[in-house]
Amino acid sequence: MREECAECKEAVSSQKSEINYFSPAVTAPPAPPAPPAPCSLFPVPCSLKLNMTALPLPRRSDQFADSISGSATPETTPVFTLKELVARLHREQQNVNELLSSLGYALRSFNNLNQFLELTPLVASRVTDADGGALVLFKPNGQVRFQRLHCQEGRQCQDIRQAIETVTRQISLMPKTSLGDLSESALQTYTANLDYQVSRYLGSDVQLFGTPILVNNTERGRLYVFSHDANYVWTPTRQKLIRLVADQTAVAIANDELATSLREKERLDRELEIGAEIQLQLLPRKCPTIPGLDIAAQCQTANRVGGDYYDFIPSNFDKRGDHPSIHQDERWSIVIGDVMGKGVPAGLIMTMTRGMLRAEVLNRHSPAQILGHLNQVMYADLENSNRFVTLFYSEYDPATRMLSYSNAAHHPPLLWQVATNTIRRLDTLGMLIGLDADSCYYEAQIQLSPGDTLIYYTDGFTDAMNQRGDRFDEENLSKAFHWACQNCRNPQLILEYLFEQVQQFIGSGNRNGDDMTLVVLQVQPNNGGNLDDHGSDTESY
Repeated sequence: MREECAECKEAVSSQKSEINYFSPAVTAPPAPPAPPAPCSLFPVPCSLKLNMTALPLPRRSDQFADSISGSATPETTPVFTLKELVARLHREQQNVNELLSSLGYALRSFNNLNQFLELTPLVASRVTDADGGALVLFKPNGQVRFQRLHCQEGRQCQDIRQAIETVTRQISLMPKTSLGDLSESALQTYTANLDYQVSRYLGSDVQLFGTPILVNNTERGRLYVFSHDANYVWTPTRQKLIRLVADQTAVAIANDELATSLREKERLDRELEIGAEIQLQLLPRKCPTIPGLDIAAQCQTANRVGGDYYDFIPSNFDKRGDHPSIHQDERWSIVIGDVMGKGVPAGLIMTMTRGMLRAEVLNRHSPAQILGHLNQVMYADLENSNRFVTLFYSEYDPATRMLSYSNAAHHPPLLWQVATNTIRRLDTLGMLIGLDADSCYYEAQIQLSPGDTLIYYTDGFTDAMNQRGDRFDEENLSKAFHWACQNCRNPQLILEYLFEQVQQFIGSGNRNGDDMTLVVLQVQPNNGGNLDDHGSDTESY
C-alpha cells in the first residue's frame, strides 16, 4: 500500500474537526480517528481537492445532536438532506409538468370530448397528490350530470361514486331552467348548494376542494378533488393546479361545441345548396320563344335561396309535347312575384306559389279570377306565417299583341311606348296574396305596339340603398329605363344596363340586401304590325 500524501492527511484532519464541531461536549478524550483512505480511492487527484474543505455549519440543539450522535455519516448531513429534498421537489415538478403536458396534448389530439373528460379528474388528482377527483357538468337545460370519477378501486371508491350520483340526482330534480336564464346570484346559489351536498355526502373526514369550469364566462360544471388524509392541506399551489386543469377542460368543452356548431353549419350549407339548386331549376332556365316578343330575364338573390319568382307559362302547357314550336299562337302567362322576407322560408313559399299558380292557369280563367282563386287557396297556408306574396299576373296574346293583367299589390311594371316616348305604369287594385281570404282583384288590358318595351321588376331594385341610406326608388328606375330604351338595342342590353345602374348606386363591391328580379319584354315588328299603331287600355272587374 502506498504512503498517504500530505494533502490526504490535511483533508482527514479537517474532517475530524467538522465532526467534533457537531459533537456534544464530553470529559473523556476523543477517540482516535479512523485511518484515512488512500489517495488511490479518490476519483480525482488529491491535488485537486485542496479547495474542497467543508465549511462549518451552525450548531444544532443538544437534543438534535443526541439524536445523531454516534451515527452521523456524510450521507445524513443537512446538506445531503437538503439536496435530496431539492431533487425530490424537482422530480415532482417534472411529474406535474409532464401530466399537464399530456393534458395539453390530449386537448390538441382528441376529437372525442368524452376521451378528454376521462383524463380531467385523473390529472387533477395526480398533480395535487390527492386521492381522487370527480367531474360534474351542467347541461344547457340546467340539469346536472355526473360525468367522471377517478379514485382507487375499492369499497371507499364505490361509496364516493354512490354519494356523488345521489347528489346529482337530487339536484337534477330541481325545476328545469336554462343556464342562460339564470342570474349570477342564482347560479352561485345553485353551485353552492351542489358543493354543500357533495361535501355532506362525502363526510367531514374528506378534504374536498371544488372549482368551476367556465365556458364563455358561464359556469358549465364543477371539478372536485378530494383526499382522505387528515393532514392534507389545500395550498395555493394545489388550488392553482386544479384551476389550470379546469380551464383546459373548459377549452375542450368549448372546442367540442364549436366543432358541433361547425358541423351543423356545414350540414345547413349543404341543404341550402340543394335548395338553391332546386329553386334554380324551378325558375325558367331560359326565356321562351314567344312570337312577336324579344325577352330577357334575370334573378339575383341576396342569399342562396330567395323569395323572388318569375315564370313564363303557356296556356296549354299541359298538352305541350316535345315540340312546342307547333303552338305558335297560344297565349302566354308572364308572372312576377315576391314573397315577404328572404332566405329559406321565402323560398319555400315561392315554390308553393309557383305550383298553385300553374294549376290555376290550367283552368283558363281570366287574370283577376286566377289571382282570386290563388288567394283563397293560399290564405289558409299563409294566415299564421306572417308572410304574404305580391304578384303581378299577365297574359299576352301574340296574335293580337294584347296584354291582359291583374295586380296583387306588386310593384307595377313600367311600359315605355315608342310612339309617345313616355313611360306608364300598369296597375290594378288588389290586395296581397294571403292577407284576406275575400280579397277582390281587378284586371285591365292594353294593346302593345312594335317597339314598346315593358319591364317587370321586384322591390329589390327600388329598395336598393347606398351608403348614405338613400333608396334607388322608382323615379331613378324610370329614368334609367327611359334612357336604356332609347340607347340599348335589345332587352338583354337594357337588363344589363339597369343592373349596372343599381350596382353603381349602392357602391362598387357592395351587395344589395334584397333579391332583385327583372324581366324585359320588347315587341318586335312583324308583317302584320304597324310601327305607328298604339292602342288604348281598358279595365274591368
